[in-house]
Amino acid sequence: MKSAALLLSLGLCAAGAATVEINVPGLNAWTDTGIDLRRGDAIKIKATGTVQFANSQPAGPAGLPRGWRDLLRTFTLNDVGRGALIGRIAKGDLGGRPFLVGAEHFGQAATDGRLYLIINQSGEQPQGSFKVTIEHIPSAAVVTQAPSGPPPDRLTQEQLNSVPRRVVDAEGTEGDRTNFILVGSEREVTGALQSAGWVVVDRSTKDSVLKGILGTFAKEAYLTMPMSELMVFGRAQDYGYAQGDPVRVVMARHHFRIWKAPFKVGRRDVWVGAGTHDVGFDKDQRNGKITHRIDPKTDGERDYIGKSLEGAGRVLWKEYLTPKDPVLKAKTAHGQEFESDGRTLILYLREDSADMSTRFADLFCSVLAQSNPDSGEWGACGDWIEKPGRTDLKFGPLPKDFRVLLVGGFMSTCSGAGLAFDDVADRLGMDVMRLRMPNNGSRENARLIAQVLREQTAADTRPIIAITYSKGTPDMQEALVYEPDVAKRVVAQFSIAGAAGGSPLAELLPESLGGYLQYSNKVECQGDTAQGLNSLKRSVRRAFQASFPVPVIPVYSLAAVADPSRLSSKLAKAAVVLAKFDPRHDGQLTVDDALVSGSRFAGVVKSDHLGIALAGGEKFPRAALLESVVRLVIEDLGKPKSGSQ
Repeated sequence: MKSAALLLSLGLCAAGAATVEINVPGLNAWTDTGIDLRRGDAIKIKATGTVQFANSQPAGPAGLPRGWRDLLRTFTLNDVGRGALIGRIAKGDLGGRPFLVGAEHFGQAATDGRLYLIINQSGEQPQGSFKVTIEHIPSAAVVTQAPSGPPPDRLTQEQLNSVPRRVVDAEGTEGDRTNFILVGSEREVTGALQSAGWVVVDRSTKDSVLKGILGTFAKEAYLTMPMSELMVFGRAQDYGYAQGDPVRVVMARHHFRIWKAPFKVGRRDVWVGAGTHDVGFDKDQRNGKITHRIDPKTDGERDYIGKSLEGAGRVLWKEYLTPKDPVLKAKTAHGQEFESDGRTLILYLREDSADMSTRFADLFCSVLAQSNPDSGEWGACGDWIEKPGRTDLKFGPLPKDFRVLLVGGFMSTCSGAGLAFDDVADRLGMDVMRLRMPNNGSRENARLIAQVLREQTAADTRPIIAITYSKGTPDMQEALVYEPDVAKRVVAQFSIAGAAGGSPLAELLPESLGGYLQYSNKVECQGDTAQGLNSLKRSVRRAFQASFPVPVIPVYSLAAVADPSRLSSKLAKAAVVLAKFDPRHDGQLTVDDALVSGSRFAGVVKSDHLGIALAGGEKFPRAALLESVVRLVIEDLGKPKSGSQ
């Protein structure tokens, strides 16, 4: 793919592009490239050469394959090869999360900052260096982001004083101090933490064992060993998060718990956190058993958590406040002493300006109540969407100056299989194109999308709204990035239960996908199923989203959560596995994995993965859903924007 094509598809401007050549040695220190990036800027990196570790084969920029012994090593970036070239974008002393560069990398900057490079290692300092060429292409688009500054509503001293100073265990024994507070919605908090590299910790040992086995099969770092349940506000933590090292995470990891507070700051939720850094093992003085030993200087972990979120570009404003009667020195529940300056870090997260769930709910509920394109009785709108809206919106026929493209998901080319919304699409009264996707990798399917659009738009240049389902979402994402013709023709993408973040199920053997893949053994399908599954792995999809965090065109995401009582029998086995990763799933994807990075959030509907889009799935008002999707996009595209994504 030529550079010009890539730049065109991303809306980037080659004018002002600068090229830098540097050497990255095998030192255990980050190399400063001297390149300052703005959010949305593109970087193209090529690397050559080899480095030599002791008692090992030479490693190129892609790194050496991970072996079982590597699981015991602590790497700068744990889920890529030893010796691989990796990078990070950091602002000041804020350390952005590392990402794989390898022999060749093309992507966007998720936040402002300086680009640094290093060779992935565990302190071994290999001999040699990589020769690296970096092309920095400033974005031609204006990517708006709220400026930093004090928010209109801030945590009061009285509110801080009402927060328990320390966590307690089930017996009421006091433990770690509460040392930071996040201000933002649940989605803003979980999204910010994920982008900063934190992973949700398991709630039970049983879940931990299953996920550990799956992680071992994939040779991936496993961070999510269970945390004990501790109490603040009279209840156990809402979330536990960790960063750590593979396998050694049992001994050493950054981690914290957060609890939603019973009060708000203005209209925003408040989350109280207690963070510590496990650095080894210790004897529990209560019972003599082995437990974790923490870094006694707990302020370091408090500040580390804050810097990780700042480095991800998710903090609007921060401040330190000292509560009444601060904890300066104390002992943990198992008897270890710790110290603090007593201050609490307050982080006000950037608000999610792309939340369109209220407007979508109003449209969906109004369409269902008034025009009811599905016919029949559907009951209350709240039976089908998590946060129902108004039912009295007025609207006319949909305009015909747009075309709709339905992009099917995995298995859509199998004989007898359905295409998403195929049976209800004609009720829109618009021109609808239908595209069944073979079971190939997303890059190959991206080329197919481009080819079909060239053929079907030669005589009709009306703008296209692409509605993508399941694997059709990442297929379209890659088409928009790597196939410049697509971004010329498609003006918006609406992802419905789209596998933007991949699925844990893709890490397993195909047989383990239960009825969904058992069905494929009885029919003929187009494409390479193995390649299709590979492109649905979480590691693959999250790497893509990390490389391209700013959508080329307006993108919207709608997720689904299955009601166990209405779950399709074809998804039952997969649902059991998914529930170990996240209880909020549709039988194939978790809610978080169904959200495209940088997209406008349209909400969550109550359906399983099949029922939301396919005629053979469980009952759902799909015609009303499809009409609401199109109405939201057309309405949103017609509004003037202060900036563009």
